[in-house]
Amino acid sequence: MSKIRIVLALFVSLYASVLFAQTPASADQVLGNAKAQATQEHKIIFLVFGASWCGPCHQLDDFLADPAMRPVIEKYFVVAKLHVDEKNGKHPELESPGGLDLAGKFGGTNSKGQMNGVPYLVFLSATGEPIVNSNRPVAGTPGGSNIGYPAEPYEIDWFMVMLKKSVPQMSSAESQAIESWLRKASAK
Repeated sequence: MSKIRIVLALFVSLYASVLFAQTPASADQVLGNAKAQATQEHKIIFLVFGASWCGPCHQLDDFLADPAMRPVIEKYFVVAKLHVDEKNGKHPELESPGGLDLAGKFGGTNSKGQMNGVPYLVFLSATGEPIVNSNRPVAGTPGGSNIGYPAEPYEIDWFMVMLKKSVPQMSSAESQAIESWLRKASAK
């Protein structure tokens, strides 16, 4: 009988740990960890609001993970990712608690509290102050228009402006490498 209890206790413990592991970290936790790391490493926070179902979000992941881009990104940024709008992909369990509210704080939602598209990017100081976001100024559109993953020429242009505003010390060779990578990827 005691073996059954042990096995049952192990099963319950394992099940609870699996459930706990699947609960996404809150937006406050993710941002807090990013601020601590950015402060310690003297970097900028590259905050990404994305979704598992979002094709352009996966393109952004590919860009960030590319062996040629990763060293440049890691030199200047702490990348922090939050999941929003997961109900649209039928996976609300992936939603980062507080992610939508934080996106709204940084200009990523409309007047109804809905995302203005994903991915939505915000570059923040190490203390969490916004420097620039992916809302490209557009005449007649208050607050601008979210470029998302920079694939179109005008989106790449705005992303390069974002980089210059947030990391003025980035070398021209590094910024040219990023721009060339994005333009080459967009031509595919």
